[in-house]
Amino acid sequence: MRLLRFFTEEGAVHLGLRNGSEVQDLGPRSPIDLMNGAAPAVLRTLPFAGLKLDAPIRDCPKLFALAGNYGRHIAEGGIDQISAVEGLTPQFFWKPNTCINAPGGEITIRENNVFVDWEIELGVVIGKRAKDVSAADAMSCVFGYTIINDVSERKYNSTLENRKVRAFDPFFDWLMGKWFDGHAPMGPEIVTADEVADPHDLALRLYVNDELMQDGRTSEMLFRIPETIAHLSSVVTLEPGDVIATGTTAGTGSARGIKLKSGDRMRGEIEGLGALETVIK
Repeated sequence: MRLLRFFTEEGAVHLGLRNGSEVQDLGPRSPIDLMNGAAPAVLRTLPFAGLKLDAPIRDCPKLFALAGNYGRHIAEGGIDQISAVEGLTPQFFWKPNTCINAPGGEITIRENNVFVDWEIELGVVIGKRAKDVSAADAMSCVFGYTIINDVSERKYNSTLENRKVRAFDPFFDWLMGKWFDGHAPMGPEIVTADEVADPHDLALRLYVNDELMQDGRTSEMLFRIPETIAHLSSVVTLEPGDVIATGTTAGTGSARGIKLKSGDRMRGEIEGLGALETVIK
């Protein structure tokens, strides 16, 4: 299945099931309803062309993200490239739900933005409640996949005058730089797990103004999806609708010395999942 959410002519947001060029209107529901076993009736069938899309899920209980999960991205940040995870643990952070942005949405450069950057990532959508799940069983918890752009403010607070920097301030500046409203464009759809043969072997690319910036494959992941789910679920209960952004490949703006500016257009693509466009305002 390919699930999306779209705006009706009346301004409501409905869940849709896309089959090629047509979308079955499932009404004002969330993908979580389907995860919980609901079988909503089809209200009508609409042409996909011309529909204005919202993010495929906005009511996710938790939006997790993996930091430093691709060796080449770690290396471009000036840290020795990691090729094996023996003895290492994954590094997680959260992004608030207010970060979620629609396909084709806008991101406004704010007064306290200094260096806004891009990160194309495979998003894993959890489909059932999971606690202390093993890596061997973890993939049974996956409902589907989507595209996420982990837009990041790289130099938050760096222009404050006369600032006294405490020991952990650089970490918290990095973390809050992930939290700006709209800084997690998501979509255009959720593609269910049965339609993705191998989520660990997908091409992913990101363009800025049609210039290719990131070009990699999900096979570069250091911590794969089963290990990621197992580790997370050993700490926090995963719930239907939780989303995990699994990290990014090399080619970020910070490594290239390029920051996003008003008028820029990003286009993130993941093989089989479509394309996600975002405009900088």
